[in-house]
Amino acid sequence: MQDVISYRNQPPALWSLYGKALRPRGSDTRSPTIPPLKAELLGVTTEPARAARYAAVCGYRSSSRMPMTWPHILAFPLHLKLLTEKTFPLPLLGLVHLRNRITQHRPIAYGECLDIHVRLDNQTQTDKGIEFDLVTEAFSAGRLVWEETSTNLFRQSGKSSGGGRKGPPPAPERLPHSALVSAGESLGRRYGRLSGDLNPIHMHALTARAFGFPRAIAHGMWSKAHCIALLEQQPAWQDGQVTVTASFKKPLFLPGKAQLNWDEKKDRWAYQLLNEKGDAPHLTGEVIWG
Repeated sequence: MQDVISYRNQPPALWSLYGKALRPRGSDTRSPTIPPLKAELLGVTTEPARAARYAAVCGYRSSSRMPMTWPHILAFPLHLKLLTEKTFPLPLLGLVHLRNRITQHRPIAYGECLDIHVRLDNQTQTDKGIEFDLVTEAFSAGRLVWEETSTNLFRQSGKSSGGGRKGPPPAPERLPHSALVSAGESLGRRYGRLSGDLNPIHMHALTARAFGFPRAIAHGMWSKAHCIALLEQQPAWQDGQVTVTASFKKPLFLPGKAQLNWDEKKDRWAYQLLNEKGDAPHLTGEVIWG
């Protein structure tokens, strides 16, 4: 049975993990097996000042409730701990965040004491490479109040990218509601300092170019958080249990502008973050109540 890496009150120190993230892995990553690693952080509470800065960077309104995406930030040190373990066979900087699904069973108040559990699960071989999930659960007084599944991809050379040459994808369907999104040049550094995610592709144009990007790109979880923050401000937004999904598409380069597009059905909203022209998506997803 796999042991659980356990912390109480305080997460592992990030600076010690950043160095491990750069550690080279074995050369044979053709058929790796991802071990069922687990970690937990027990009895954690939120620093109000840090959470307030995070809420401001993501565009959330001031509230007595945590931003819906905040437990992801609390869990990030555990994510990094598992992904930098010696038995984890894949290079961290080579992973691509494909999808994210968060279910908030009820709003979480500032001051609540949470137990956070993280595990690696659901390894799958696809035509692009290896997919696996980071599964996170947050408990308050023994009851599950929040859960998240983040699906990641490790691309493998020689895998199909879909086969054959294809024409340009169809333009996204325009949804009836829209809001402008602006992302400044310093956004990656501001969000990175608060989230702990200091991947060089987000920090600065110079470091992003080393990984093949012409400019720094926004964190996918900032884009999702900002979309949620804007959607929560709509009069038709509902309280209670809610699930928000996101599939990450084209990068949002910094500085840059985008447009949030959404519709409002009774129990399910579709939303998409499009580029400034509105002809390509940065992310697509749904909001589902109940």
